[in-house]
Amino acid sequence: MINNFALIGAAGYIAARHMKAIKDNGNNLVAALDRFDSVGIIDSFFPSAHFFTEPERFDRHIYKLKNSSDAIDYVSICSPNYLHDAHIRLALRNGAHAICEKPLVLNPWNIDALEQVENEYGKKINNILQLRHHPSIIALKQEVDKGPNDKIYDIDLSYLTSRGNWYFTSWKGDTNKSGGIATNIGIHFFDMLTWIFGDVKNNVCHLLQNDRAAGFLDLERARVRWFLSINYDIIPKHIKEIGQRTYRSIILDGQEIEFSEGFTDLHTKSYKAILEGNGFGLLEAKKSIDIVHTIRNSEPLGLKGNYHPYCKL
Repeated sequence: MINNFALIGAAGYIAARHMKAIKDNGNNLVAALDRFDSVGIIDSFFPSAHFFTEPERFDRHIYKLKNSSDAIDYVSICSPNYLHDAHIRLALRNGAHAICEKPLVLNPWNIDALEQVENEYGKKINNILQLRHHPSIIALKQEVDKGPNDKIYDIDLSYLTSRGNWYFTSWKGDTNKSGGIATNIGIHFFDMLTWIFGDVKNNVCHLLQNDRAAGFLDLERARVRWFLSINYDIIPKHIKEIGQRTYRSIILDGQEIEFSEGFTDLHTKSYKAILEGNGFGLLEAKKSIDIVHTIRNSEPLGLKGNYHPYCKL
């Protein structure tokens, strides 16, 4: 079956991965929206797609298609974080399921409200929780699930990447719009941690700045020291020397978990699962939304307690 898609946020960085996932899974992009018109990337995937820069005209277009052979089955949402909630609602009221980038929403109560929207329109809200499809992460979950139920793991998680000055001028640098660094670059990791190691017992923030954040999560089956950064200067020297600008590390009980590769096709895998009825929805997204909301509203402790070693950098 070929599904018809619409896409919101076509000019954004992540939109190309969604377009590729739509095409790789044998589906069709009918319409796309972005207030910016630098969307030549569409030609690489769906040159016949209709394109709009005005939300009102886009909304009208997909509404008019509702009872035609081109009716939209799914709306892919790649817009700025603070607009996800509104664009999810647009999708459902036009009779389509939603596939939304991370974070699904910024606040826990938005999840509760969207449950009512799902019930009202009878359509599904799906979230891209891509690390749940990563082979190394799946293997780690299987290992933990097979291990002793009473074992508590010690984890150091580090995600260091780099963003230029543009980041702080864009919506991503505005905490009210992006949710801040823990939300914007950390939410996949928090989702992964709770998926594997269980619910949060305690959530402590040690560091919260515009270019880095760090804290400690006490989970049912793990004690996690985590550190996130978008500051190039913090990236380890050996990573810089090989010309890379991103460093991911999970150290589990002193052992490094290798997951530096395998990210390029995760959206395609996510879409395949969604189209087969095995996507991740509101319930699965809620735990990580709760975590980042708590971090965002915390008073950082500083260098006290069980903090990540990179906090001293």
